Amino acid sequence: MKGDSRLKRLEEQLLGGGCELYDIERSEDIREGTDLLLSVGGDGTFLSASKRVGDRGIPVLGVNLGRLGFLSENAPEDVAEALLEGKYEIEERSLLSVRSDGESLPGDMYPYALNEVSVHRHGASVLGIQVTVDGADLPEFWADGLLVATSSGSTAYSLSAGGPICMPDTRVLIIAPVAPHNLNVRPLVVPDTSRIGIRVFSRDPEVMLSVDNRSAISGSGLVFEVSMAQFSLKRVRLPRSGFVKALTEKLFWGEDIRNSR
Repeated sequence: MKGDSRLKRLEEQLLGGGCELYDIERSEDIREGTDLLLSVGGDGTFLSASKRVGDRGIPVLGVNLGRLGFLSENAPEDVAEALLEGKYEIEERSLLSVRSDGESLPGDMYPYALNEVSVHRHGASVLGIQVTVDGADLPEFWADGLLVATSSGSTAYSLSAGGPICMPDTRVLIIAPVAPHNLNVRPLVVPDTSRIGIRVFSRDPEVMLSVDNRSAISGSGLVFEVSMAQFSLKRVRLPRSGFVKALTEKLFWGEDIRNSR
């Protein structure tokens, strides 16, 4: 992406406006006094950027050089003027926290997610998944997997699993089975104050746990809890961007010949 002409032009505009730019690969690379992090790519890059920022409170702006882009929705041409003239807003995006019986997650995964936490089968056998919401048992799920998503994640994996679309500032969590082996199972929306306990069992010895775009293999007796994190992600929103606009332009919401007028 370094050779992308639009990105080069953006760098020139920001440097000409007096900004200092530098690259980061790890959280440790972020320098003191950094005002903002530019995530250049697609939504996957933005998720990686949120991990780099962690709980530092540094705002992240997504510059879209990818494909779909709900988190990274801004064209490079729209960024420099908005930043240099202060024409932007900072919004808070909720994060999920995941814990596994008080122990480290498989592979010492970063235990916070912006979009979703999910568990999947890692073999041929269907998963049995027991879920509690604030201690109350839900009917057992039989499925290829299960996810817990934030409102930000409602347009990501949850959407593919048949979950509802939520406005980003909606304070809810979505519990959705992945390819359920029941005809009467539907996604469930719960308050974001809920503590969601998940126990997984399978005839296969291993299952896969995913936290946003990071995955690791665990034993089939995996037990973990999902709840809201104690900190949020600060996301930069430009004036020309908007959630409904993204839905209509990227997912063709309302695309109907009768709406052409």
